Amino acid sequence: MIIDILTPPDHSPYALEAIEQAKFYAEAFAAAGLDLRPHPWTEAGDRPALALLVWGYHLDLDRWTALLDAWPAEVPLFNPAGLMRWNTRKTYLAELEAAGVPTVPTWFGDAEAGSVAAAFERFGCDELVVKPQVSAGSYRTHRLTRSDPAPVLRDAMVQPFLPAIENEGEYSLFYIGGVFSHAIRKVAQSGDFRIQPQFGGVNTRWQPDSEAEAVAAAALRAMPGQALYVRIDLLRRLDGRLALIELEAIEPDLYMHHGERVADRLAVAVRQALAGRAS
Repeated sequence: MIIDILTPPDHSPYALEAIEQAKFYAEAFAAAGLDLRPHPWTEAGDRPALALLVWGYHLDLDRWTALLDAWPAEVPLFNPAGLMRWNTRKTYLAELEAAGVPTVPTWFGDAEAGSVAAAFERFGCDELVVKPQVSAGSYRTHRLTRSDPAPVLRDAMVQPFLPAIENEGEYSLFYIGGVFSHAIRKVAQSGDFRIQPQFGGVNTRWQPDSEAEAVAAAALRAMPGQALYVRIDLLRRLDGRLALIELEAIEPDLYMHHGERVADRLAVAVRQALAGRAS
């Protein structure tokens, strides 16, 4: 069976790297009896597809949400269109918090001088993080002190800066086919707060403890649908508890070198999901 792996369109600066990574996945999928082929997500919708490499979707939001809204119900998409639509805007954190999932405190609205000043008082902190509700890879993310000018940003999310990111780091737990796969610890480079490798962040393999497992399990239960693959990011709050800072069910980096046969297990999960739909 032919499966599309959705990639950025040819004009995207992410296109070439995504195509190269797609080749790696294609080898594992071939071993599972699936023919995985790169296909621009901007032209998709008529063949079973894996949306794992739709890098840059946040820069073309209208087209991305239109794709998900129009995705044919009879055509398998991994993850499901409805789940990815929900996951596109980080207001999902408020829904998960309402469902009892420990989350990083977050205010949603338009960022400007007044709302940012109010957020400092609301959270009782001296540093904030401000970023768009739809973002990826620290896109337009600002770290502010009380003396910094506030960014003007529509549809923003504002959170207290959590010092744990600079020492303990952020934890990511990965689940494939509904089963725990592996976990990593990500620590920002000295003097920075962004944990992505392109900003100097360092990641290492990590064995989650019972607290991390409990928060991740609560998030999985509260999600509006089952994910074939998902990354759950946790950070320690000022009260000392681990909490959800992000749930990524669209295009997470799976950090495969920290797991065992991750691409192979993803291929098997896709094959089993397709077989389940056919039966």
